Amino acid sequence: MFDTICKFLIESFSTDFASWLLGEPIALTELNPSELSLEPIRADALILMQSDSLVLHVEFQTQPDPEIPFRMLDYRLRVYRRFPYKSMRQVVIYLQQTGSELVQQTTFTLPSTRHEFEVIRLWEQPLEMFLNTPGLLPFAALSRVADRPEALRRVAAQLEAMPDYRMQSNVTAAAAILAGLVLEKGMIQQILRREIMQESVIYQDILQEGRQKGRQEEGRSLILRLLTRKFGEIPPDLGSQLEQLSLTQLEELGEALLDFSELQELTSWLDNNR
Repeated sequence: MFDTICKFLIESFSTDFASWLLGEPIALTELNPSELSLEPIRADALILMQSDSLVLHVEFQTQPDPEIPFRMLDYRLRVYRRFPYKSMRQVVIYLQQTGSELVQQTTFTLPSTRHEFEVIRLWEQPLEMFLNTPGLLPFAALSRVADRPEALRRVAAQLEAMPDYRMQSNVTAAAAILAGLVLEKGMIQQILRREIMQESVIYQDILQEGRQKGRQEEGRSLILRLLTRKFGEIPPDLGSQLEQLSLTQLEELGEALLDFSELQELTSWLDNNR
């Protein structure tokens, strides 16, 4: 969910992020990972933006990840392969405070190989940095402040002054969700107007995603019960494959299993529908 929010913000307010991360409000457009000719390592966490001369690679992280340094090197090489003439800035932004040494890492090293990237730990950044531009407001409560509720109240005051209602609702929803990393739900609802959040595209997307996941869980549970009744206990490896099926695939399997007479037919079906 936090990946989705951050991706929405940087794509919707690219000049705000360019001013923050690059030092100038240059126009940026999304770079689809498929343009790099290789499948992304983690598409959900990856944000690539580009201008005519530069590629900005940003990863937002709520938890420390030991794979980050290698991922930075890997994507630097992928981008160089596709755009050898473009410079590249790579920034890892950690959202939630931690004492882990992993959030201090800014290099990937091998014998005779060293790659450097930037790291921003939001809890070390000054509050004022995030109060002056709409796209950065949702990060204010995660910054270096002693009184987080007061920081969120200052965000709310800025939101109230926004003339564009659609922008106001979207940024309010993003601020509420990210504030959930450091504040209780009740406190957030006291400060931010819930009715504005509910009209945002972010809020509606999250609701839709929740409904989709609910339907998937119901479908998966039903399929598993039918298979167990027909074949007995399902092996763990097949159960893991069932966990990966989309709602459409679950519906198709629900029809197909009516014709199964042995467990091997389930295995074959799963192999053919990966």
